[in-house]
Amino acid sequence: MIERISSDSNPDLFVLQYNDTFDVTRLMLIPRFFFVPAVIEKRKQLPPTARRANWVGCNILIEDIPEQGRITVIRDGIIHDHRDVIQKYSEIKQLQTKSLASRGWLMDVLNCVNAIPNDVFTLREVYAFADQLQAKYIDNQNIKPKIRQQLQFLRDKGFIEFLGRGEYRKKL
Repeated sequence: MIERISSDSNPDLFVLQYNDTFDVTRLMLIPRFFFVPAVIEKRKQLPPTARRANWVGCNILIEDIPEQGRITVIRDGIIHDHRDVIQKYSEIKQLQTKSLASRGWLMDVLNCVNAIPNDVFTLREVYAFADQLQAKYIDNQNIKPKIRQQLQFLRDKGFIEFLGRGEYRKKL
């Protein structure tokens, strides 16, 4: 799975939920450029007695994918307007990057921004996640400059607005 999401040809993912009568209750699109190794959880290897002995599966940790990367097509059995879905995809497609390492940082900083409850936030509030990011990127000794770099990328792509003096506003 890691090899697949790391390739240039990994697919988008549709996640479908249905009820006991097989009515579709939820359909969500997750674009391929939101997949990073951190959202893939390795499962235990199947025992030798299993039909697929020694096979190792994985779980996709959907809750670790930034909310911008979870596009709702159907919610509670109600189909969203296809124009809204297409527009949402077009907006977030700007976050697509070729580099898997860059993609990981971008998704992590976007999750940090999403975790801040207010639409207007400060650089200091994002820096509050520095220890968490340092634990994830142990070889990086420049966490705060990397955070600023990713905030600039999000600003340039129109996801946040820089207000000045270390303040930002969420836009999308």
